[in-house]
Amino acid sequence: MCDTCGCGADSTTFRKHGEAHHHHGDGHNHDHSHPHDHSHSHDHSSDRTLAIEQDVLGDNNLLAQRNRGYFEAKNVFCLNLVSSPGSGKTTLLEKTLISLKDDFPSAVIEGDQQTMNDADRVAATGVPVLQINTGNGCHLDAKMIHTAYAELKLEENSVLFIENVGNLVCPALFDLGEDKKVVVISVTEGEDKPIKYPTMFDAADICIINKVDLLPYVQFDVEKCKEYALQVNHHLEFFELSATTGAGMDDWYNWLKAQVNK
Repeated sequence: MCDTCGCGADSTTFRKHGEAHHHHGDGHNHDHSHPHDHSHSHDHSSDRTLAIEQDVLGDNNLLAQRNRGYFEAKNVFCLNLVSSPGSGKTTLLEKTLISLKDDFPSAVIEGDQQTMNDADRVAATGVPVLQINTGNGCHLDAKMIHTAYAELKLEENSVLFIENVGNLVCPALFDLGEDKKVVVISVTEGEDKPIKYPTMFDAADICIINKVDLLPYVQFDVEKCKEYALQVNHHLEFFELSATTGAGMDDWYNWLKAQVNK
């Protein structure tokens, strides 16, 4: 079980496209004494709960710093893509990989509870990809990323895209060693997502508002969404785009190329 939120991550698997899966049962600390106990047990004091959470996140953050140091040494620009399910971040990733394949080498770590579906889609672009299936787990952590990039053997001067598990809660707590956290929201979701899930938007550097081609058909106020997001994090940078039609994608591509070329 995940020590921080109580989700189960004992059956985490790592799979390269086209290979049989293999388990890494030590993807988490398994003392099972997590602070947000979904069984509602009251055996532990609040002080004990807080100490456990601090230990778990502290251990994760130390390994995240090791990841960050590795990325810096190899000049790998790392993006952590986070969102709720169905925001369109896999489509965004596919289009980005195809459009920028001649600008820099890339690799992808895919996080999902089950299936190789997204990894298969990414593999079709020709980019190296490794799938992490978290089982009942609701997020990726720094140790999973450390294991994954060791298997991917990242090129120097490249970009690593991490597509996190679809969830706007737990991935906000776990630093993976990324350079930028990118939160994706679609216009088919509520414009109040930033104030309903403030921790994620506070942790993010970039906010992508996707599926703008659907604005004529849904009730979604883009400016209100941005206003809510800025209330949480006034440093956020926004991109309004449609990964499906390509509208607004050039601004996203130009930002990415500028980051890589810094």
